[in-house]
Formats: sequence, C-alpha cells, structure tokens
Amino acid sequence: MKLSLNHLAVYLSFLAIGGGVGLLSSRFFSPQSSFSEQLTPVNMTLPPDANFPNSSGVAIAPSVGDNVNFIATAVQKVGPAVVRINATRRVTNPISEALKNPIFKRFFGEEEEAIPQEKIERGTGTGFILSEDGKLITNAHVVANADIVQVTLKDGRTIDGNVVGIDNITDIAVVKLNSEKSLPKVKLGNSQNLIVGQWAIAIGNPLGLDNTVTIGIISATDRTSAQVGVPDKRVSFIQTDAAINPGNSGGPLLNAQGEVIGVNTAIRADAQGLGFAIPIETAARIADELFTKGHVEHPYLGVDMLDLNPGEKLKINQEGNIKVNQDSGILIKKVLENTSAQKVGLLGGDLIQKVNGRPVKIMAQVQKIVESSSVGDTMELEINRYGKILSLKVKLGPLPKK
Repeated sequence: MKLSLNHLAVYLSFLAIGGGVGLLSSRFFSPQSSFSEQLTPVNMTLPPDANFPNSSGVAIAPSVGDNVNFIATAVQKVGPAVVRINATRRVTNPISEALKNPIFKRFFGEEEEAIPQEKIERGTGTGFILSEDGKLITNAHVVANADIVQVTLKDGRTIDGNVVGIDNITDIAVVKLNSEKSLPKVKLGNSQNLIVGQWAIAIGNPLGLDNTVTIGIISATDRTSAQVGVPDKRVSFIQTDAAINPGNSGGPLLNAQGEVIGVNTAIRADAQGLGFAIPIETAARIADELFTKGHVEHPYLGVDMLDLNPGEKLKINQEGNIKVNQDSGILIKKVLENTSAQKVGLLGGDLIQKVNGRPVKIMAQVQKIVESSSVGDTMELEINRYGKILSLKVKLGPLPKK
C-alpha cells in the first residue's frame, strides 16, 4: 500500500506540534511570514499643558500649537535612521529529509524526487544606522544564517546589505549597507547612569508594522542574563515597560533627548509588559570589534558566583561542599578548572568584596566589570576567606568556545 504525500505532511505536522516556545530568537524565521501574535492597541492621551522631564530632570514643555512633544521630537530626530530588515535564508526541507528514511521510502517510492530539497524562510526585524557610510547594528538572531539581507528606510528606499559579523554571546550583529549616498545616522547616548522611572522610547517594526513607536519608563537596570531567562548570553539588560514585540528586535531604545541608550531585544515569549535592551555601551563595543575583526573575544573570569541570602546560605551548607557563614555577599560557589581564577588560588567559599578597589554588593556588578573588560586585562579582587582578607590579581582569559 502506498500513501500520498498529504498523509506524510499530516504525520509530520503531528510530530511538530507540542514543541515548547522559549527564546523568540529560536522561532524568528518562519516559512511564509514572521510572526502571528496580535497587537493590543494602547491609546495615550496627553494633556495639552503637560510638561515632561528629561533624563536630567529638566521639564520639557510640548508645543501646544502643533502637538509636538518630546516624544515626537525624539522620533523625528532618530526615525530616518531606523530601518526594517528583511532576512532570507535557505534551509533543508524537513519533508525531504524525512523521505530519506528507508521506512518512508518504502511507502512513497519515487515521489521523493518531487519534493524540493530546500525551502525559503523569511524573517523581519529592525536595525539602526551608526554611520553615514552605512554601518548598521541589529540583533544576531535577526540576521543569523541569512543568505540575503535587505533594509528598507523610512523614506521608502531599499538597500542591500552584507552581514559583517555576528556575536551570539551578546546577540549583536553588524551589517554594512551598499549605498553610495550618505545615510541618516543615530546619536548614541549613555546608559551608565540611567535612573529607574525615566522615560524610554522604542522604535521598530513589531509584527511587520513599520515605524511603530512605543513609550514607557526604565523599570530596572543591570538585569543579569540568568534573571532574564537567557543564561547562554553574557550581557546585563535594561528593563523597560515600553512595548517590545517580535520584529522590534535590533531597534533602538531612546532617552527623552532622542539618544540611543540600548538595543531592543525580544528575547522572551512570556515577558508580557516587559521589554529588555542591551546597553548601548556594550552594543557599540561589540559592533566595533565585529566591524574591525569580524569576531569578538569575550573575557572570562572562570568562577561560578551567586548572590547570598539566608535561603541560599542554608541550601549551600546543606549540600556540604563549602561552608558559608554570612547571610549576604557575592559567593564564589565554584572555581572552574584550567582558568585564571584557579591559577591565582581562588577557592569555592570565597566572598568577593571589591573589584579594582571598588566595593561590590551583587553578582551583576562583577559581571558588568568583566563584560566591559578585554581579554588579557588584570582584575584585582579583594576576597573574604572565612574572615581573612586577601587581595588577588586575576588575568582575564578568553571565554571557552564550549
């Protein structure tokens, strides 16, 4: 008995149903469109006499006559340099692969030849232009494995681009646009001194809806990769309640002056009402390395850390591998083998009190210092080892490939 190809397609569809949805990056590409989520429209009516503080706390009065406020001003300034990215890639057709199985060949015989070996997948994201000669930054998952990249500017122009480099560790990628004319560019701001509660503006192409603007506040800073739910990344995130949906990935997060303070990243499918952005200092540093060398070397301390609290203290003491006496602090739970940390004598149970002479209280502070360093840099750590204060210098090595 021979089965039709329709039977096989139905069978494979049942196999595919039930896969969990984790990072949005893992489902960025789809055969016919990008995403199928629905937008919930949000209307915000502003009083005509409203004054809005900028990041320095100075009030900005909107123009009542033409309804231009600080949001519109920022968007008008940056909007021309924000682009839609259409990425295309060829992937192996799963049905064609399945037909190579002898079991399926038995039923379908020569019909295997009628199935194309590859299929085209397309995805849409956002990026923004860094320089007049067409250097562009976006998320790595937007252009990963793309064969063709095209960008569309706000003025309608479409330009081809070449992916220069991708760094999956930080989810940053850079593209060089093939344009003979000068292009609009963004102005980079400073994310080092962000204040929780200050304004945040996001521009992007969520769900394929071009030039969408959302506004909110900075709701937290220095969110670790583990807290956000992407432990395979090495970056601290800015958290905002400005809506960031699939398709926003790679777009700019702005302050009230229209300066870019982060790269929006749609990384969690379940993060309703929460968005995350890569700080612009991290993104710009990674982009510069990618444009210069085509790859990035990440510094590596070589320890497994955690933030102590009474619950963690109890848990660790019950495990019995190390003894913890304090209720708070940054605990080195494990020193990894063949690392600089092991060579200088760091031990599990050590508490990190200072890095390069500066007091640190949470693990995120240590990670941020490491991430902003370079391979080969030396970090001076002040360690509390069961009441004894030690000072150790650790030379940062490269992050292992695995």
